[in-house]
Amino acid sequence: MPSSPPAILVTGGAGFIGSHWVRHLLEHAEDQVVHLDALTYAGNLHGWGEWLDHPRHSFFHGSINDAALVQRLLQTYRPRAVVHLAAESHVDRSIDGPGIFVETNVLGTMTLLREVESYWRGMAVDERAQFRFLHLSTDEVFGSLSAQAAAFCEQTPYAPRSPYSASKAAADHMVRAWHHTYGLPTMVAHSSNNYGPRQFPEKLIPLAIVRMLRGEPIPLYGDGAQVRDWLHVEDHCRALALILERGQPGDTYVLGTGREMTNRDLLHLLCEQMDQWHPRADGGCYADFITPVSDRPGHDRRYAIDPTFAKQHLGWQPEISLEQGLRSTVQWYLEHRDWWLRILEQGPTMTARRGVLLPPSGSP
Repeated sequence: MPSSPPAILVTGGAGFIGSHWVRHLLEHAEDQVVHLDALTYAGNLHGWGEWLDHPRHSFFHGSINDAALVQRLLQTYRPRAVVHLAAESHVDRSIDGPGIFVETNVLGTMTLLREVESYWRGMAVDERAQFRFLHLSTDEVFGSLSAQAAAFCEQTPYAPRSPYSASKAAADHMVRAWHHTYGLPTMVAHSSNNYGPRQFPEKLIPLAIVRMLRGEPIPLYGDGAQVRDWLHVEDHCRALALILERGQPGDTYVLGTGREMTNRDLLHLLCEQMDQWHPRADGGCYADFITPVSDRPGHDRRYAIDPTFAKQHLGWQPEISLEQGLRSTVQWYLEHRDWWLRILEQGPTMTARRGVLLPPSGSP
């Protein structure tokens, strides 16, 4: 009998970055993708179409805090790698309710690490040497930069300033502790702000697009001078694939374009794209919808990325310019109104459809 294809376990694959990562693996790799997601507010299977039923994709509705479920997935599918993206990720939500961020991002990551370490120790020696655990973090764990400070890099000290970034920082420390204490071959990737199709409409870029299409004000925190680095999600996925292929256990990779932009300038650039691709019926400019609102508590002023290490050690280079990426993102939201309207009106789907029940222990 032919042997089963190698597998990769992906946590949080129904979220924005995770969904693009699962698709990237199904398009560009040969592995079976074992996909675990709790389908909380931002986990969405609506619009997956043929991807959900792809013969190399197995979806399981469940939490990384469920140790028994994680253990069964590991023992059943015998993955060669775990890519951990499951997390609560919205800063505003963390301010209003920090407890779930600790439960998922910190305790959930620890539960996952414990089960993966146990599984890894039971592997054959050659399989253990090839196994990788890749944890996705954020640039927000580094805190806020002054205007003159050097950009974030792999040696930047941690200084989280929100419950979200603090919970992710704790998860990062757990991942590194499991490498240095237990020998688990872990790697950590910190990315700048991601954007692209299928992003939950509470994030800045899709929120602005949806507000424009509905003729509603576009909120801009404070003076809008907060600086960010915007990375297209497809460029991010290419980087994650290279980390799995070429990354070294114990290493950290900081991912971004190196291009800084204020939130105000970003919104104006986005409005220009909308003016071109979907002009207002009254002939006005979408930038007129931009409306200053009270600033977020503890809002970080500047994030900046120095991706030199990833470029040198992975051979990675962002390929999609911000202008190209915004244009394709705008076009996607224009062409997929049913996707975001369903989320706004009904919330994300909770229907797993496939793989809710695991096969019996020992089944292929």
